[in-house]
Amino acid sequence: MLLLVALFACSCDDSPASSDALVDGQTTDVDRDTSGVPDLGPDSSDTEHDVAPDVEQDLPLDQDLLVDTAIETDGDVLLDETASELVDQADDFADVDADIYVGVSCAVGAAQGTCQHVADCVGVSTSGFCPGPADIQCCTEPSTVVPCAVQGRPGVCISTADCASPQVSTAGLCPGAADIQCCTDPPTTNTCDPATHVYPDSTLVDGSGEQSCPAGMVAVAGTFCVDRYEAALLEVLSDGSTTPWSPYFNPGATRVRAVSSAAVVPQGYITGVQAAAACVEAGKRLCNDTEWLRACQGSQGTTYPYGNTRTWGVCNDSRSPHPVIEYFGTSAAWIWSELGNACINQLPNSLDRTGDNPGCITEDGAYDMMGNLHEWTSDPAGTFRGGFYVDTVINGQGCLYRTTAHNNQHWDYSTGFRCCADIQ
Repeated sequence: MLLLVALFACSCDDSPASSDALVDGQTTDVDRDTSGVPDLGPDSSDTEHDVAPDVEQDLPLDQDLLVDTAIETDGDVLLDETASELVDQADDFADVDADIYVGVSCAVGAAQGTCQHVADCVGVSTSGFCPGPADIQCCTEPSTVVPCAVQGRPGVCISTADCASPQVSTAGLCPGAADIQCCTDPPTTNTCDPATHVYPDSTLVDGSGEQSCPAGMVAVAGTFCVDRYEAALLEVLSDGSTTPWSPYFNPGATRVRAVSSAAVVPQGYITGVQAAAACVEAGKRLCNDTEWLRACQGSQGTTYPYGNTRTWGVCNDSRSPHPVIEYFGTSAAWIWSELGNACINQLPNSLDRTGDNPGCITEDGAYDMMGNLHEWTSDPAGTFRGGFYVDTVINGQGCLYRTTAHNNQHWDYSTGFRCCADIQ
């Protein structure tokens, strides 16, 4: 069981926090930092279709996935979308159904308490003793619980009989009788080495091109082409041959080429500048914002790739717990400077392979334009769209999701891309 203290860090960057988009004659505030990524200015190139209409929705129960994050790159602190958004927008996005668990009686050993949101608990919050989402925990008086820790994992001193699986008891760390032991979450079994370049796909080949489009692309409205899948990367060697690039590592100055292929791990950890260069290497280019929106929304301008009504799970569109918290096993502030860690996107139930979500397909046949990875566009100020596997809500619903809080030199585990091209 994990002892938690409510922690929300408010951070601000130098770029504007919002921009006004003209939609159907109305000016609407958009642009919140919602990624794991650098600073982008507001997007002035596209002023239509960027703000979702009022859509009634049912959000997943767990909202602990929205946590304020930051990353350091070349000495600059880069703000992530996830937590301050929750603080600012809790009333808009909180799941009302989760409140049915608030007030339920609970007990941590002999300490009696009630199930409360972590932020509302004035005592000690302990996980593992309440139903519902992860931020609803057993709230007890501080004097009734003796804290302890095992190899950095926080816990409480209670009877071994009360320390139910999957929590584990460790002797020798608590006062009192022999059966009063430190009850904590189990040790992590993560064997991922963040320094090891993993190559999940031994072969990367573009799929066939549709109509008059280059390989791996589909035609949109008969006027341009878009990659059917989010891009993976090939490293281009000095002799012109290619080899797969690890999708969990930023390519730096390595010469790489974009590939649109089914059933492969798409490239995260990439800047907008690198994405644009990889598209050019493939004889393509990054999509502009108008093209990206048209490809995602189809001829009817739908909110989601599959229509106007959200169906959770059709796309890889939400996740709890937040993968960064899950990987590092803590919500301490230091983890938000580690958003480039190669192991984050290797967690189970995180980044999906291309085409793994068959219902997440546009009118023209492009997959995963909502969720999975943020997708860079050609906006020189820096814009990525569509949300990612943690969030597809904060900066707009589905196709209308747009982040302009980072410049195009930013990268983290959540940033990916796909290419566009002219009809040949």
